[in-house]
Amino acid sequence: MPTLRLLHRWAGGLVGLFLAVLGLSGALLVHKDDFLRATLPHAADPQVQDAASIAAAAEKIFAGPDAPRSIILASERMGLHRLNYGDANRGAYADQSGEIVASWTSKWERPEVWLFDLHHHLLTGDAGELAAGIMALVGLGFVVTGVILWWPARRLFALRAWPANMSRNAVVRQHRDLGVVTAPLLFVSMLTGVMMTLPAVEDLLLAPFTSPAAMSAAVKPPSEKGGPLAADLDVDALLASARARYPDGELRIISLPAKPGGLISLRLRQQGEWLPNGRTMFWFDPADGRLVASRDAQAMPLGLRIANAEYPIHAAKVGGLPYRLVMSVSGLTLALLGSLAVWTFWAGPKIQKRKRRAPVAKAA
Repeated sequence: MPTLRLLHRWAGGLVGLFLAVLGLSGALLVHKDDFLRATLPHAADPQVQDAASIAAAAEKIFAGPDAPRSIILASERMGLHRLNYGDANRGAYADQSGEIVASWTSKWERPEVWLFDLHHHLLTGDAGELAAGIMALVGLGFVVTGVILWWPARRLFALRAWPANMSRNAVVRQHRDLGVVTAPLLFVSMLTGVMMTLPAVEDLLLAPFTSPAAMSAAVKPPSEKGGPLAADLDVDALLASARARYPDGELRIISLPAKPGGLISLRLRQQGEWLPNGRTMFWFDPADGRLVASRDAQAMPLGLRIANAEYPIHAAKVGGLPYRLVMSVSGLTLALLGSLAVWTFWAGPKIQKRKRRAPVAKAA
């Protein structure tokens, strides 16, 4: 037990601040759509899912002088289309008629964009995403070891949102008791984060349900090559084709080919899918709009269907406002536990030492 306690304390002192950043940024991102609805025109507009209206807006956007690579269509909670240009630093929002309402050429121009990059990549690209995944894996270790270390002191349990004072003992007690109460939330948050960022861990955990080879084969795009993009492509016909297959499906993302020979892709969310943008896919030849292939997300192997639930659980895209508040508590708790762990590790012993060395008043 002393070795486990020492390992827990040292690891917390070294990586606690990173976990605090991930927790705080995650808690804020849960409410991103609410922020956009309050700050951007038309962001609170009701969602339009009429295929003809969506097609008209998409054709208008794609026909512009600076056509995006893809359009994430407006959702129930976000009344604007999100335009992506294939460059992480560029993007735009358009209303559901196709008019641009905001655009940016640097992630620093939009708070929700750089906050997303901070949470997912620690502002350092792919290396940062790997580091964030490793930090989350360490965080899982904290949850498990923290519960083990709490057990011998369980009779002293006293839940506090903030330490009774800033002495090391008071902070450690608050850290221990608050941590054990929120352990299930922290475990879910970090487990889903690990699975999304560390493919090897995800494959290992999902292997009992579906082999990694089977999952990889199930998500491969069609191998057929497409022709050149037609100048008069009928987007309405593409959307109508998908809607005919799934009348109750929600049209979510329209993507143009990334390179010559590529296909147009369309993502649709069926009613039973938790993933906000769905994983039901259609691919069309850009030359004539011919349907090349389609994929039903609900017919995917079990391992992939579990994987498709990771993001909506992690980002509180299911469960409505109550679950968003629950995940906010998880993020804020992680921020508090991580930052106080660093503070007590580096500053706490010095404060305790100064208190012990306080001069004793001499007798008169």
